[in-house]
Amino acid sequence: MNPKEMTGLQLMQAMCAGKIPPASISETIPMRPFEVSEGSIHFKVQADSRHLNPLGGVHGGFAATVLDSVTGCAVHTLLEAGIGYGTIDLNIKMCRPIPKNKELLAVGTVLNLSKNLGISEGKITDEDGKLYAHATATCMIIRP
Repeated sequence: MNPKEMTGLQLMQAMCAGKIPPASISETIPMRPFEVSEGSIHFKVQADSRHLNPLGGVHGGFAATVLDSVTGCAVHTLLEAGIGYGTIDLNIKMCRPIPKNKELLAVGTVLNLSKNLGISEGKITDEDGKLYAHATATCMIIRP
């Protein structure tokens, strides 16, 4: 299974199914994809004691990394094999503190895809739909 020969959707599906390992960033920021479709991806995420700021709260970088991942992966689901992307803009709004040791849902959804740019949004919520953080992202489509 060669990731460079797979469409973005096929790659994300294989990752969700455990056929290929998740990105190594998920060892630092616990996040795992569990549902994917064209233009959308869902991750389960959970901050722990490794993600705290000096005051003891979950560092904003946790949410930023998760939101960068889900917005980029959502764009990736719409790309052909061999086509890449890179985030060029990430705008994040922290709505409330991310809780420690609580599983949350992170969802990325594509808003628009053109030849050169993908625009997507991401949300981190709890099981009741309470919003913790929101982001919009612009990704540059990288063609060989």
